[in-house]
Amino acid sequence: MLGNKEIANLIFGLKVKYLRTANKLSFQQLHEKTGIALSYIHDIEKGKKSPRPDKIFALAEALGVGYDDLVSLKAYNKRLRPMITLLQSDFLKIFPFDVFGLDVAQLMTLFFKTPDKVNAFVSTIIKMVRSHQMGLEYFYKAALRSYQDLHDNYFEDIEAAVKKFKETYSITSTHGFYPDFLASLLRDHYGVEVNKEELSKHTKLNSIRSFFKKEMKILYINSDLNEAQQNFLLGRELAFQYLQISERPYETRILKALKYELLFNNFRASYFSAALLMDEMELTKDLKDFLQLTTWQPEKLTDLLEKYHVTPEMLFQRFTNILPKHLKINDLFFLRLKSESNLRLFHITKELHLSQLHEPYANQKEEKYCRRWVSINILKKHRLLSKQQGNPPVADAQISDYWQTPNAYLCLSVAQKEYRDSKERNSVTVGLMINEELRKLVGFLNDPKLITRTVNTTCERCSVPDCSERAASPVVIEELEHIEDLLKTLEGL
Repeated sequence: MLGNKEIANLIFGLKVKYLRTANKLSFQQLHEKTGIALSYIHDIEKGKKSPRPDKIFALAEALGVGYDDLVSLKAYNKRLRPMITLLQSDFLKIFPFDVFGLDVAQLMTLFFKTPDKVNAFVSTIIKMVRSHQMGLEYFYKAALRSYQDLHDNYFEDIEAAVKKFKETYSITSTHGFYPDFLASLLRDHYGVEVNKEELSKHTKLNSIRSFFKKEMKILYINSDLNEAQQNFLLGRELAFQYLQISERPYETRILKALKYELLFNNFRASYFSAALLMDEMELTKDLKDFLQLTTWQPEKLTDLLEKYHVTPEMLFQRFTNILPKHLKINDLFFLRLKSESNLRLFHITKELHLSQLHEPYANQKEEKYCRRWVSINILKKHRLLSKQQGNPPVADAQISDYWQTPNAYLCLSVAQKEYRDSKERNSVTVGLMINEELRKLVGFLNDPKLITRTVNTTCERCSVPDCSERAASPVVIEELEHIEDLLKTLEGL
């Protein structure tokens, strides 16, 4: 992300480059006119240097402009205006170029060649973001998801850090951590105390899962969380301490002053926690054994939750690390779906797509998601069972065959309540695209107990006839058909 000083340097460099080119001066000729070293002129044009006033005076005289015209952040030339407007826009200020290995100087070269077209393109993106009311948090999360996809959601440096952590503290177990043990690691090695009582005393803080008080070195954890949720938070705090991450969130959910670095470092600490609780090679073996079962057995999935003492979301997120790296299954998606107790409205609160953009995705228009998804039906099943058996996680699966597409997915899903007393339920789902590689790996794909259902993304965009589970009219499809009918009528005139 670019600061104000960096943007000022880029604007200054842009003006120098434009004027040098307009005056048909080579780098050598500008060097001879100003006495400024060739390498220094190169760095100025790339926005890497901020020259002293004497050098600015020399450049202004050689380029035939006034000192103020050169140092001003405004564009005095029509051709420069689109690029300077872009440089001063929020887009360049918030985009995490370094995360994607992008060089802003190279982008500036592209902007310089076709300023109007590039500016129009970026302006279009900004307008789309505004029209869909996508805030900074949405943009940062999308950038983080793209970063995960770029690396197949597997990060060798964090996996290595977890192994080193275990060696340092002589941790031999590959599974089965408990909160008391993780809390003792925090206390004995980092002087961090864990308090599970204080948050519950404040009704305003019921929704806060954890908070780290830096000055007092106390990690407050909500007492309503189960052991698996506590394990994650304790593992995450161990990551912050062990990796010495200073720019970090102190509450579970970042509440204010969102920066990409906070989101990125929170992701790294969360990844560390999952890798600590679920050993890479142990889980790879367990996942392979599970997928090679010849019959669909949902209890085998919930057995993994009990073995590793983790949440369904942690388990499935860890699946997305293991599947591409160790089982060569790259085409997959992850979804987390949330609903209130009445199960009328459903919201996708987290998603990840690897290798490509898969069919199910978060819809910003509040359209109704397909009620044939296993992600939704398992929430209904969980509500029914929780009345009889309390609040155990419930697992299910189906083959989702997407209407009027060649794509089908094996969807594994688990549902549970957010908190012990919460009215919210959520389901997490991993969808694996069915192809030859998956058919070779998964033994229960042809099990008759595994239901196959034709599904779509949202009801508004679905043309499946006579759907008994439809939650909204197919208004988008009807509008397209109306336009098509108009065009045919016009052609017949």
